[in-house]
Amino acid sequence: MRRVVVLSTGGTIATRRGVAHDDASALLQRLPVDPGVVLDGADVFCLGSYLLSPREMREIVHRAHAALTDPDVLGVVVTHGTDSMEETAFLAELFHTDPRPVVFTGAQLPADAPDGDGPRNLADAITVAAATAARDHGVLITFGGQVFTARGTRKTHTLAPAAFSAPDGGPIGHVLDGTVELTTAPARSAALDLAAFDLGGVRVDVVACYPGTDPVALDAVVAAGASGVVLEATGAGNANPAIRDAVARLTDTGVVVALSTRVHAGPVAQLYRNGGGIDLVEAGAVPVGDLRPAQARVLLTALLGCYRDPARVAGELRGRSSLTERN
Repeated sequence: MRRVVVLSTGGTIATRRGVAHDDASALLQRLPVDPGVVLDGADVFCLGSYLLSPREMREIVHRAHAALTDPDVLGVVVTHGTDSMEETAFLAELFHTDPRPVVFTGAQLPADAPDGDGPRNLADAITVAAATAARDHGVLITFGGQVFTARGTRKTHTLAPAAFSAPDGGPIGHVLDGTVELTTAPARSAALDLAAFDLGGVRVDVVACYPGTDPVALDAVVAAGASGVVLEATGAGNANPAIRDAVARLTDTGVVVALSTRVHAGPVAQLYRNGGGIDLVEAGAVPVGDLRPAQARVLLTALLGCYRDPARVAGELRGRSSLTERN
């Protein structure tokens, strides 16, 4: 029987009295309309997404892959907290090989709010997961009636119902009255091998750059075991000479350094010396295009978990950041 699998992981959509509580069955009972398709709900765990680590995120990806081994499944929906939805959805996209979609959604208002947005968001996500139009679009985020690709989408408002946006590309479609319209086919990188993804010994940290920053935090995370670091640089990817020197020193020891930015939109670019982007890249940092630190960390974690070799990881990071590879 053709159906959609709904994987529940917790988050605000499942929260009552400030704690993730409701299971998949409870979420499905609150749908505002008949979904028009058979639903199969399953619980992965029930946590606020601010509590997740890469291991829990990997478990979600494994469960989505397992659901898609059944040819009767039209697509998969993952209900997830909004705090780290952009990370888990992007991790799922990195390993997604199936033409059927995996659709993430959640809520800004909890399950015990009288005007909660979770039921409508879930109904929309089920509609997208079952839609023929969504095939070959990879992993998607559906929220507030809009449909986004996983890559490049991020939470851009802490409280507003329209919590997500994709500053460099915008939504690729929308859901209205049970109808899905997609206007853009996303560019996608070649999928990584989920069977090869081992998190043992993999640690990736994000280090912020700001006026007057020094290498103390950068050295500290490496001393704590980081084999990869994402620099949240200023502007188009700039720091200062002290950070440049630290990057050169650390990349010489095999630490992979990704260069991102704290700016809302636009790509990383090599524009300046004296500790700017030109110097940082020459020192060994890898610019990650339009990926912001949260998703750059996910990509670097996935690559280190699959390949280990720093030179291979740096090369893959460079290619996948520019989307030169396609499925």
